[in-house]
Order: sequence, then structure tokens, then C-alpha cells
Amino acid sequence: MVDFEFKDRYDINDLISLIALLRAPGGCPWDREQTHRSIKKNFIEETYEVIEAINKNSTDGLREELGDVLLQILLHTQMESEAGNFDFNDVCDELCKKLIVRHPHVFGDVKASNTSEALSSWDAVKQSIKGIKKQSEAMDSIPVELPALMRAQKVQSKAAKVGFDWENQNGAFEKLSEEIDELKNAVSLNNQDNIKEELGDVLFSCVNISRFLDVDSEEALKASTDKFVSRFKIVEDLAREKGISMKDSSLEVLDELWDKAKEKLAD
Repeated sequence: MVDFEFKDRYDINDLISLIALLRAPGGCPWDREQTHRSIKKNFIEETYEVIEAINKNSTDGLREELGDVLLQILLHTQMESEAGNFDFNDVCDELCKKLIVRHPHVFGDVKASNTSEALSSWDAVKQSIKGIKKQSEAMDSIPVELPALMRAQKVQSKAAKVGFDWENQNGAFEKLSEEIDELKNAVSLNNQDNIKEELGDVLFSCVNISRFLDVDSEEALKASTDKFVSRFKIVEDLAREKGISMKDSSLEVLDELWDKAKEKLAD
């Protein structure tokens, strides 16, 4: 039995001690074996579960999933503490200092009367600290590990900040039409590498439009995917009720079922 004080209510210090115990000799074999790389996907998974709880407006779920994200943070900091590099307090110290420095409009003399001015102040300090002199360097600072749509939108926003942008959404729509024509041409030539490239350009152009319309492209695609799944479930149920084999049915029959599914969801 490990030396740990059981309580009715624990705090962050108890949690830090608990993680250290789990990774210590006599603790949990699984926890001791983990490395930054072995659990990095867990961090992504837990973060998305937080997003799911937010989307579901689940207070209980949010509390639980935030705890799971905190677990990932503490596991990584404990590994670095064992290596003698830094601990959780060092992480907190660096974060506090960063927040103070990047909010000169709160802790300094810079004025920011609205959100736009506050963000501009934040970006200016960030670029100064990181020594970013070119906007392409700011683009490079965006993690390539981000979901592709999210990264594309962030990159485009960086370009727009230095004036590399359409005057309005009309230019973005015209560019999308141009890219669709180029994709069709690549398909007609049956050039797979070119098809992949042009399809990417079409998606990039779609993201550009979403930015002009002030729509999060990642969220928009997620919503459309969820809508498709909901409709497809109804199509399956309708097909089963009518004794229709979806695999063997014509596109016309399936399209009719699809329209009925849309009507059901609209009710």
C-alpha cells in the first residue's frame, strides 16, 4: 500500500502527489511505462471530449473531461520533473508571466477599449517576443498538427493581416469557381497527383469563403457531417420499412428516400 492520505475533498497539490505516486516504484506499471510520445494521442482525444461536453452543454461532462485533460498535463509535467527539467509549478510560473507580458493593455500602459484592439495588442507582443518579423514566420508558428481546415483558416487570417486578401467575398467566390474548373480539368486528364493538388485548392478556397462569412470551417463541416449521419439513419430505417435493399437500389430510389429523410428532420 502506497503512502497516500485519503480525504473527502482533494486539491491540485493532492493531484500532483497522486500522479507522482502512480509513476513511482510500487505505483501503477502502466503509468510508469508511459512517455510523452506514448500518450500524446490521449491528449488529443481528451481535448475533443471536452469539446463534445461543451457542445452538449453538459456541466457534469465538462467537469469530468477537463479533469482528464488536466491528467494529461500532469503526466507530462511529472515526466519532466523526474528528468529534472521542470515541474508543474514551473509551468504555472511561465504561464502567469506570459499572460502578464501579453496583456499590456491590462498590466501596462497600452490602451485597448475593445476585443479587436486587445487581440492586436496580444499579437504585437507575441511577435515581438518570438522575434517574428515576417508574416510567413507567423504562419510557420501555426502547428501543422492542427486539423487541416482549422490550420488553413488560421494561415489565411495571418495573410489577411498584411493585406494579402480579397476586397470582399465576391473575389473568394470567383476563386472557388476557378479552382473547381481546374479540378474538373485535372479529372478529365486522369492525373491523380494533379487531382489531389486541385482538390486541395478547392478546399482551401472554401475555407477562404467561410472566413469572409465569419464561419468556422471546421465547425461547419462537422455540422454537415452530423446532419448527413442523421439523415442516413432515417434513410436506412425507411428502406428497411419498405423492404428496400439499399445496396441493390437505383440512385433515384435512394434519392427519394433521402428527400423523405430531409422532410422528417425538418418537421
